[in-house]
Amino acid sequence: MGDKSSEAGQLMLITPERVFYAGLLGRPRQRCLGAFLVYVAIKGGLQLAAEGAAEGYSELAVVPPNLRHSIASDYRSVICILIEPETVCDGAFELLAKRLSSTQRQFFVERLRAAYEQLRHQPCTGDIVSAAFDIMCFGEALPPRILDARVVQAIAQIGRFSGDPVTAASCAAVAGLSASRFLHLFKQQTGISFRSFRAWKRARHLLHFANQDHNLAHLAQEIGYPDSTHFSHSIRHFYGLKPRAIFSGSRNLAIYRSGLVGAGNSAWTQEAG
Repeated sequence: MGDKSSEAGQLMLITPERVFYAGLLGRPRQRCLGAFLVYVAIKGGLQLAAEGAAEGYSELAVVPPNLRHSIASDYRSVICILIEPETVCDGAFELLAKRLSSTQRQFFVERLRAAYEQLRHQPCTGDIVSAAFDIMCFGEALPPRILDARVVQAIAQIGRFSGDPVTAASCAAVAGLSASRFLHLFKQQTGISFRSFRAWKRARHLLHFANQDHNLAHLAQEIGYPDSTHFSHSIRHFYGLKPRAIFSGSRNLAIYRSGLVGAGNSAWTQEAG
């Protein structure tokens, strides 16, 4: 990663199941991401305010999926790890959160900062699977969740972001199930409703374009939003920032992508603004 963006210290590694972000935090209102989050301060500490919990200050903060929260940093930038909840078995997040919040906290702070330096200075060659990502960040692979093949197929459909909009009815038809039976199966397997899952994946897909100049109306349509209003509302709900603010703060961000939904052998691609 020898480009100017990574030399400046701002980078994002995106895989279908994980994201490693190191860059500007911005000044968002409350955010509510659909992934398990681990924040680490690059310097100084972090102030976390989450619904239902007292405010806390630390170098490391853990937030479960779909919890409204705000995060502030003593420094302009932050490290943030996103882990998709449907990719790990039940209870894995809770166990990891206990370890990250225990007497081992400082060990994980230093490990994640070291992972950041590794990604800054060592080129990425080949693909990276979730187990390798987890070992780099946490020292061990998180146990994967085994999903019904019909749900896996639906998730792959949602992740293509091309062609006709993906609906519960279309996924149910492919799975050979009624719409009601499919929706029940999907929530039972993933722990979240089909609509909420699809909304988060659309918003997550925006990350691939964060450092590029785009016509927002065209980008909204490409990602699968019906119009710019829905696009802006959804992005602000998840990230606490307007789309334009995300693009403005990501101009010097180096983006590295590994893998595609349903394809495990693709090479790394880089998109640096």
